[in-house]
Amino acid sequence: MSSKNDMKLGLFIVCAGLVILLGKLGVFGFLGRALWPLLLLLPGLFLHALVFGRRLTPAALVPAGILTVYGLLFGLCNTWGWGLMAYLWPVLPLGVAVGLYEYSLFVSPRSGGLTAGAVILGIISLVLMFFSLLGTGIMYVLGAVLVLGGIWLIVGRSGGRNKWNRGW
Repeated sequence: MSSKNDMKLGLFIVCAGLVILLGKLGVFGFLGRALWPLLLLLPGLFLHALVFGRRLTPAALVPAGILTVYGLLFGLCNTWGWGLMAYLWPVLPLGVAVGLYEYSLFVSPRSGGLTAGAVILGIISLVLMFFSLLGTGIMYVLGAVLVLGGIWLIVGRSGGRNKWNRGW
């Protein structure tokens, strides 16, 4: 064998050994557990790129939107805990609404019924998300926002002057 072939064989053996060692140390298992939502997100983004690059028909936007939204949702839950799905489950129909809405924007001739259906499904998802989040600490945030908004209306807009005593 030539020295070039010996070098290739030696490099192959070193790479195979590293793969085996890293696998035994659990590196690939960790990467698989941590990064699997990318298996949904990346194809969704790739389909978007193909449609916008005019290599696929706009019909591919339906699965592209669904895969992208689901990849983001599952990535969020995979990072901060699957208990979030108790509150974020309305994102599942929202993914379908996003895909249908994207498709309705780029299909010709335009179908108003498809757009309206996608918007209605999206609104239903967002309303369900709001009701789902009512049981969490979001009510504290909503209360604080309302208090701050009221204070801003009372003090901030009038420049510190009392609007109520102007005419008296």
